[in-house]
Amino acid sequence: MSSVAVSAQSRANVTAGVWAFVKRHMLTVYSMLFFLYLLLPIGVVIAFSFNEPVGKFNYTWHKFTWDNWHYWNGVPGIQSAVVLSLEIAALASLVATALGTLIALALVRYGFRGRGLTNLLIFLPLSTPEIVMGASLLTLFLNLNFVFGFWTILIAHVMFCISFAVVSVKARLIGFDRHLEEAAMDLGANEWVTFRKVTLPLIAPAILAALLLCFAVSVDDFVVTYFNSGSAVTFPLFVWGAARIGAPPQVNVIGSAIFLFAVSAMLLNVLIQTRRTKGAVTE
Repeated sequence: MSSVAVSAQSRANVTAGVWAFVKRHMLTVYSMLFFLYLLLPIGVVIAFSFNEPVGKFNYTWHKFTWDNWHYWNGVPGIQSAVVLSLEIAALASLVATALGTLIALALVRYGFRGRGLTNLLIFLPLSTPEIVMGASLLTLFLNLNFVFGFWTILIAHVMFCISFAVVSVKARLIGFDRHLEEAAMDLGANEWVTFRKVTLPLIAPAILAALLLCFAVSVDDFVVTYFNSGSAVTFPLFVWGAARIGAPPQVNVIGSAIFLFAVSAMLLNVLIQTRRTKGAVTE
């Protein structure tokens, strides 16, 4: 066999090997590129939280500094906006998750008149444009003579967060094995004990996921909050106002901190569930 044929055969083998590797790992590579595309803007936000801008706008890299993180509240009004957003997000997520869990239990476990209509009403906030919901709530609060501020924002956030909580918990309850509850009641447990010691621990991951999702949606909301905030300023409203005259790097700091906290909470939840699953398998 000539050297030319050997060279052609080796190139063909290399090409075949590369193509086999690509086909075998195509989904992995595609997923990594997709997540890199999604995380790229967040990476820019985190990077520019360490920037020392020359002027008012934090759009061009100038010099690395830790001062933005040390003095995250150095911009007037940013601390009160962050505190208000966190308070509303915490309360709204707790209330919405509690109500959403009860609604999901009722929709999955019981048949009652109006069940289909209730399912439709639950999904309406998810499909309704935010500007329509914000304007509708504004009209409602005006007709009821509400004083716009903390409570109108909280009611509005609970309103649209309930749908996310119901969807998250309902997905877990649909695949729930009712025989576990029946076994507990056959062993002498009443309804409350069965719910507290059997049902609640098994649906706890879904409840925690709903809580984190509601918190993220609430702390991030701008449109509905803008319509119903009055003189109160949440962090998204502060960012919107600051971006018109100059975006301080402290905005990037707060955004990075919220993102890192959300990712840490998610990873902690996954770690806890993985350990529980391994412990259950071992037992």
